[in-house]
Amino acid sequence: MWIALFACLLLALAVFLVKRPSRPQPAAAPPAAVLEFLPSDVVQARVGELRRQLPLTGSLRALRQASVKARVPGEVREVLVREGESVKAGQVLVRMDAADYQARLEQARGSLQAARGQLDIAVRSRDNNRALLDKGFISQNAFDTAESQYRIAQANVDSARGALDVARKAVGDTVIRAPIAGTVSSRSVQPGEKVAADSRLLDVVDLAQLEMEAAVPAADILNVAVGQEVRLRVEGMPAPLVARVARINPATTAGSRSIMIYVQVDNPQGLLRAGMFADAQLTLERRTDVLLVPAGAVQKDGGASFVYTIENGRLARRPVTPGMQGSDGERDAVEILSGLAPGAQVVRTNLGALRPGTEVRLAPAPAQ
Repeated sequence: MWIALFACLLLALAVFLVKRPSRPQPAAAPPAAVLEFLPSDVVQARVGELRRQLPLTGSLRALRQASVKARVPGEVREVLVREGESVKAGQVLVRMDAADYQARLEQARGSLQAARGQLDIAVRSRDNNRALLDKGFISQNAFDTAESQYRIAQANVDSARGALDVARKAVGDTVIRAPIAGTVSSRSVQPGEKVAADSRLLDVVDLAQLEMEAAVPAADILNVAVGQEVRLRVEGMPAPLVARVARINPATTAGSRSIMIYVQVDNPQGLLRAGMFADAQLTLERRTDVLLVPAGAVQKDGGASFVYTIENGRLARRPVTPGMQGSDGERDAVEILSGLAPGAQVVRTNLGALRPGTEVRLAPAPAQ
């Protein structure tokens, strides 16, 4: 009996031990958070030059250009140049048929000789009549008639001389010369064509100096002055070009209410061409030796400005006092007046709200 009771107690104890819940094991502590940045996400605050700029656009055109036109009507005999050829000032470009004008020149010469002959006769007649008047052989009226004939003959000589000059000039105008040194940009005539006076034959441009016409809003024109520096980027050119504001139009453009300015560009090597499109930056203000960070690094919180920095491997939030905003030559940048030291590692872009104190790790640069 006692054996059976003892066996029941052992069985009950075994069942209790099997069904008893196990004690929970303590959970492992979560790993500390680490914020990883790419090398391109971080930049050092540096001292440099900052420019406040006004963007401009426009096309280049030659500062000196000339339209070569026919001075007299006639038939074109020779066109001695083509597009793209360089010419010198005074170089012969076009020759026209001068036969008619040469004949008129000879006719004018003959008329002048005839007038001079009539003048010689009138001079002798006047001198003879003066001698006769002194001796009392003729009346004063007779002498006055001889004097009038002399003056008419003299006027005829002057008129014939003027007609000869006109005929000589017309012959010279059949040979058309380059008014300026430059390059032929267009040719509108072929040999054998008949042209009227003032017909356009050729265009010559001097590419040594170009200019860009650009529109400036009226609100910004008070900040623009002659001589200000302009940096131009022209498609195909490896580096920006430095130019200057040469002129400012005194009137606004109808419709847009903008004001045109003219930027002069030197082109000594002739690499630029008329008609090229250019993006430009007009420097309104320039500061040197200022502390700079990218414009995207500065954030606002209730009117206060701050930047995220990396200090001793952890993220920090530093309040700053920003100054002028502009360009450092590569990107948009902001001047930092206080709150940051040169060389500080700054998060260059706005990545949203970050937790100061978070451990930071820089990822390796991706392989090229």
